[in-house]
Amino acid sequence: MPEERRKVAVLVEDDYEDLELWYPYYRLIEAGYEPVLIGPKVGTYRGKRGYEANASLSAGEADVGDLLGLVIPGGGAPDRLRRHHSVVELVRSAFDGGSVIASICHGGSLLVSANVVRGMKVTSFHSIEVDLINAGARYMDREVVVDGNLITSRKPDDLPAFMRELLKALKGLRTKSD
Repeated sequence: MPEERRKVAVLVEDDYEDLELWYPYYRLIEAGYEPVLIGPKVGTYRGKRGYEANASLSAGEADVGDLLGLVIPGGGAPDRLRRHHSVVELVRSAFDGGSVIASICHGGSLLVSANVVRGMKVTSFHSIEVDLINAGARYMDREVVVDGNLITSRKPDDLPAFMRELLKALKGLRTKSD
C-alpha cells in the first residue's frame, strides 16, 4: 500500500502576513497534516510583524507529487514569491496535478503569475481584484470561494472559513486516494 500523502506546502517569503501563515500552519498540524515551509531558497524569512519562519525546502527542490496541497499566505510575500520562476512553476504544477491550492489576501497575485485563474471563481484582498479579473478570473467578494481545487479568501478575518474549506478539500483528496 503506498504511503499516504500528508504534506501541505506553506509558501514563505519576507513580509508575509503572520496570521495567514501561522494560523493555517498550526491548524494543519492539529488536523494531522505535515505542513512544510517552502521558500525560493532554504533559509529564514521574516513576517510583517517580525516573526521568523524557516523554510526547510526550496521551491526548486520540492516534489509536487509529495504535496496534497499548497497554501499561499498574503502580505507582501506573494509579490516577492512571484519573482521566482521555481515558485511560479511549483504553484502551476501543483494546480495542474490536482493538489488543493489555497490562497488568501494578496496570494492571488502569485496565482495570476502561475496562470491558473482564467475562468475560475476567486476572491482576494480588494486591491488585486482588477489584476485577477484582467487575468480572466471571475471575481466574487466573499469570505471564501471554492472552485475545483482552488480555495481563495480575502483577509485575516476570513481565516476560519478559509481553513474550514481547506481542511474539507484535503480530507476529500485523502478519501479519494484510499
